[in-house]
Amino acid sequence: MIMPETSTSLFNRLRFVLVETSRAGNIGSVARAMKTMGFSELVLVNPRFPGMLDDPEAVAFASGALDVLSGARTVGSMAEALEGCQFAAAVSARLREFSPPVWTPRAFAGHVAGQQGLNAALVFGNERFGLPNQIVEQCNVLINIPANPAYSSLNLAQAAQVLAYECRMATETGEAPPTPVGFHGIAASVTQIEGMYEHLEQALVAVGFLDADNPKKLMPRLKRLFSRTQLEAEEVNILRGIARQILKDRAG
Repeated sequence: MIMPETSTSLFNRLRFVLVETSRAGNIGSVARAMKTMGFSELVLVNPRFPGMLDDPEAVAFASGALDVLSGARTVGSMAEALEGCQFAAAVSARLREFSPPVWTPRAFAGHVAGQQGLNAALVFGNERFGLPNQIVEQCNVLINIPANPAYSSLNLAQAAQVLAYECRMATETGEAPPTPVGFHGIAASVTQIEGMYEHLEQALVAVGFLDADNPKKLMPRLKRLFSRTQLEAEEVNILRGIARQILKDRAG
C-alpha cells in the first residue's frame, strides 16, 4: 500500500544536502533521483561554482526534475543547511575512527519513516573528497552503503538514488519501527546539539579537563557518545545548564 503524502509523511520531512559539489551534472542527476522517489527538498552547501542550479548541464541531467532544481536552496554553512532538522545522516563509503554510529540505508529509512515528527537530512559530500570529519561528527549517524568490497565506489547520484529508494520503500510498508526506549520528548535539533557541544567544551576547558591547545580526541569521542543517545531538547537544556553553572562558578 502506498502511503499518502501528507504534511507529516517522510516525503515532506526529508532533506537532501549536497556539500561542495563540483559538477553541475551531478546536482541535476541527484534532483532526478529524488523526484523519481517522490522527494523534493534539495540544499546545496558552498557548491564549487556560482549558479550551478541554472547550469545547462544540471538542467540536462535533471531530465524532468526541473521543479526540484528551481526549488533548491544554496547556503553557506552546514548550520543553515540543517536548520530545523532533528536528525542528520552523513553518507560516506569511508568509515572514521570517531564517527557516529554506522547505519545501513535501510536502518535509516525505517527510523525516519517511523518518527512522524522528525525532520531529517541526508548529507552527501564532494564527489572527489567526500565529507570532512568535522561535518560527519555533526551528524547523528553515518550511512555506509553495502557494496562490493573490491569496488565499493558509488557516484553521488547513485548514492542518492539508493537512499531515496530505501526511504520510499519504508514509507510504503507502513511498518514503523518501535520507538526507542525512554524517548518521549521532542528530539533536539542538530543546531541545538552543536550549541551544546560548544558550551560543554568551554566548561571542560574552564575546569582544566580539556586543554584547548592540545584537545586531542576528547570532543570527537564525546560527540560519538552523545550521538548514540538520541538527545531530547530538554536533555540538551539540562547539559547546557550544567555547563553554564560551571562557567559561572569559575568566573566568580
